[in-house]
Amino acid sequence: MKKDDDKITAELTAEKFPYSKENEDMVKRNFWTKTKKFAGKIPFTKDAIAMYYCAVDAKTPLWAKGIAFGALAYFISPIDAIPDALLGLGFTDDAAIIAAGIKAISGQVTDEHKEKAEAFFEK
Repeated sequence: MKKDDDKITAELTAEKFPYSKENEDMVKRNFWTKTKKFAGKIPFTKDAIAMYYCAVDAKTPLWAKGIAFGALAYFISPIDAIPDALLGLGFTDDAAIIAAGIKAISGQVTDEHKEKAEAFFEK
């Protein structure tokens, strides 16, 4: 996060989110628990799920996995800039990180990843 002219902006670059085995392990252990708990309650769930499928795809480059796992680790982490328990505001920081992550790796999130995310809601 960078403060610029009294605005706080999220800077998401490959250098800021290098691939981290710790992030990958945490996401693989905890992603579905949090996602199932909040699915339908937060508007960016499909994006987060598509990002997850992109991150675990063997064809995804390591730099994109680093960004995806970093953003998803932030999403599932119990330590947030704005606690998730604050109704109305709690997921705004998570939404910003997921949106920035999706934008940063948009060329890597395939139709297959998006279809898998869509299928999650059809179950």
